[in-house]
Order: sequence, then structure tokens, then C-alpha cells
Amino acid sequence: MSKRISSKTVKAGTLTAVGTLVIAFGLAAPPADAAVSSPVLAYQEEGDATSLIAASAAALEQVGVDGVNISSNGTSVGRPDSDATAQLAAAHSQGKKAEVLIGNFSESLGDFDEPAAHKMLASTTNINAVVNTLKSAVNSQGWDGVGVDLESLQVRDTSGLLAFIKALKNAIPGKAVSIAVTCFTSEQEFQDNGYNLSALGQAVDRLVLMAYDEHGFGDSGPGPIGALSWQTTGLDLVLGHMNGNNGKVILGEAGYGYRWYKDWSSGHVDQVSDAQARSLAGSKAVWDTSAHEWHATLTDGSVMWWADAKSLADRQSLVTGRGVHGLAVWDLGLSDPITHS
Repeated sequence: MSKRISSKTVKAGTLTAVGTLVIAFGLAAPPADAAVSSPVLAYQEEGDATSLIAASAAALEQVGVDGVNISSNGTSVGRPDSDATAQLAAAHSQGKKAEVLIGNFSESLGDFDEPAAHKMLASTTNINAVVNTLKSAVNSQGWDGVGVDLESLQVRDTSGLLAFIKALKNAIPGKAVSIAVTCFTSEQEFQDNGYNLSALGQAVDRLVLMAYDEHGFGDSGPGPIGALSWQTTGLDLVLGHMNGNNGKVILGEAGYGYRWYKDWSSGHVDQVSDAQARSLAGSKAVWDTSAHEWHATLTDGSVMWWADAKSLADRQSLVTGRGVHGLAVWDLGLSDPITHS
């Protein structure tokens, strides 16, 4: 998942081409028709206000709580703490299921730690140790499942990732196991990043395509967080491996944006919430009818792109047309409240 980091070194790139533009003046709130009909999986950082779950509860099917991370040596994982279990309780109080995320995010690196993931995935002993901790936490704390969010993987992690998923699934019968998969636009990219989509699609209960961060802290400058055409290409590649089980797939959409300053190539990039983006943009907000996102160029020359409630609603036809299960949003602490039509 996209982590909340104020800035990070990025490398030079080019601005993605944009489509027809529509200027919107004085944006202060999401559009009234920005609602979805599909079930929504909303992600929540463990330290955020639990009231955020209640605010979007009518649209939610499930809450994914972030979560726990493996150790740098890959031998262990922490148990969900009191902040995480507070989110679990809040979800259950609204009649929603809750899964805990396990990831390989490193606070010291400010990024996902592939070497740590590899140390875990390459060792049956380490896999079993991590699975046993998760099994204990799920059963004792009452989680409805586990979401696997191991990112920045390599081809060397392919077999270990599948082994980990299968071990986890066997350890918590009756509970759901999902995996979050980074969006790419070629078969080779998925393979190079450790994703055997056909095998993973058979092994998991849900596959969440993280169709965001097309532009952000990575190798590009300003551009859409996840343009609709880019998402569609990635989604269709995933669905080609699902053997007709499109209902296992969830399309992940951003509920946030980025602000690229003039010196963005030196790392001057900020993440912004939907509300912050609207406040900063004011009358400069422009709706892009190709990407189905907002953007603005501010008086200091910085450029923002963000995906909000309107962007989410505009993904509904893609979800419905492809027969996938629903939508996922990262995350409630940054996004507009989610409404259900």
C-alpha cells in the first residue's frame, strides 16, 4: 500500500499526457453524485481515528488495518497492537469485517524492504514462524482474515510468496487471505516483481490490484495517481490469469494526491489528502476527463494531482463491466468519506 511519507527522493521523468480539461471553481467538498454501488474495502492506518470507519460505513464491506511488518532479518513479525485492535473493534461495531495487513515496510528505510521479505520467503522455518504468529493473533484477537502486502519484490521471491500464501491459508481455515498486487502494464513486469498471477489467483480469496502510484515518489514527475486507462490495462492483465474468477479481484483506487515542487527531481514531493488538495487548489482545480482525476498548478509553480470521491465513482463502470468484486481505497485517513449509491 502507499505509505504516508512527506517526501522522498525521486528520479527525473516526463509528464504523462492529459486529456480534455474542465475547470472547477471553488471546490470545497466532493461532488454530490460521487458514490459507488460496489462493495468497498477501505484501508485504515492503525493510529487513525476510528470514527473514520463510521463515517464511510454505509459503503464498506470490509476494513483492512495496517498493520504489522516483518523483521529486517525475516525471522518474525509483530502482533497487532492496541491501536490496530481498536480499528478491528470499530469495524466490527459497524458490522464490517476486518483484516490485518502484513507487510515489509521499513520505517528506517522509508520504503518497502525486499531483502527482508526475501529472507522470510526463502526460508520454510521463517515462513512458519511468521504464519504461526499471525495465526495466534487472528484467532485470539478475532480478525476475519489477513491481507498480504509484501511489495517491491523480485523474481527470486516468486515461489516463496506463493508458499507463504498457501501456508497462511492452511493455518487459518475459515478466515480470508488476500494479497495486494502492484499494478503494472506488461506481463513481464508482473513476473519480474514476483507475481505468479495464475497461481496466486487460485490460492487467495481476494486479489487487490493496487492501481495507484502511477506517479508519485517513484521514477516520474507530475502525473495522474492512477489514470483510468493505466488501471484498465493492468486490471485486464490480471483478469487474464483468473480463469474466469473475476469475482476474486478488487480494484484498488487512491484517495489522496501528490504535490510536486519545482525541484521535485531532488526529492521535493509531498503527499496530500483529498481535503488538503482541494484547499490548496481552490479555483485552480482542473478535472482531467482522460485520467478521471484532478490536477492544479499552484502559484509557487508546484503541481498537484489527486484522486478523490469523484475519481472513485468514475471507476464503478470499469468494476461493473469487468465483473470484479468491488473497489478498494487507500486510505480513510487521506480520502474523502465514501458514500454508497
